[in-house]
Amino acid sequence: MKRCAFLSTDNLEGYFVYDELLYAPLKQVGWQVDAVSWHDTEVDWNTYDVVVVRSTWDYQQHAKAFMHCLTRIDDSSAILANSLRLLNWNVSKEYLQDIASQGIAVVPTIWLQDFDLSSVSGGFEYFDCERIVIKPQVSANADHTYMLDREQLLAQAKALKSVFSDRAFMVQPFIEAVTTQGEYSLFYFNGHYSHAILKIPEQGDFRVQEEHGGRLQAVQPDEEMLTQARHTMAAMPDDALYARIDLLRYRGEYVVIEIELIEPSLYFNMDSASPGRFVEAFVESFGMGE
Repeated sequence: MKRCAFLSTDNLEGYFVYDELLYAPLKQVGWQVDAVSWHDTEVDWNTYDVVVVRSTWDYQQHAKAFMHCLTRIDDSSAILANSLRLLNWNVSKEYLQDIASQGIAVVPTIWLQDFDLSSVSGGFEYFDCERIVIKPQVSANADHTYMLDREQLLAQAKALKSVFSDRAFMVQPFIEAVTTQGEYSLFYFNGHYSHAILKIPEQGDFRVQEEHGGRLQAVQPDEEMLTQARHTMAAMPDDALYARIDLLRYRGEYVVIEIELIEPSLYFNMDSASPGRFVEAFVESFGMGE
């Protein structure tokens, strides 16, 4: 039986994790799965055939150490999935600039390295919007993400300057569709479409994650969503074992809000056939266990 490590963090208390739904079907095709913390510096990665980055939901707080861990895995005999090339590309949301240059519609963004109030407040005019969203370029789970109107920006300017004093960040328009329609996520395993969900934030909030009260429902994407996701996948620099494409409706079209290639929840609980599709993609990539 071959061995696979699912890379996780030390403590997943308070998170919704569905990776265990893969353990049994992977074992049936000859793969033993171990959950391994990326913080454990004593792991001999050579003992694994494949390491899949999964629920590493604190990596954004220790980005350099995390990338060092991934490099160690990549230097071992284990195969890293997704590839280090993809993870390096995806770790900063600057990849949105890359896919935009290839003609993919993305959420319009101002990219900033230092907090300057006039530059940030200029987003209201630039995007012609009443509220803006500020978030780090390296972020996950809506950490340090703020939705602000003009008055709130002025009131919180000092605190924001402290938060982003040494952290590159981005400014985007708040897109009303987040609360009126929700955010769509389409899931692909080894390039094959698997399933899709709609995430709707809790009343009075804009964050769609379950940990923040977001509600989920399975949906069937329309052809426009599938086309946008397919073009987005083609713009990535490498093939992916798994990918999640997050879309929002903005000014008459679906725009990419994020491509999740490092640690997205894949919501296996929302589609009973999705664990099987993942395992099929896994075997397609790495073969049957022995």
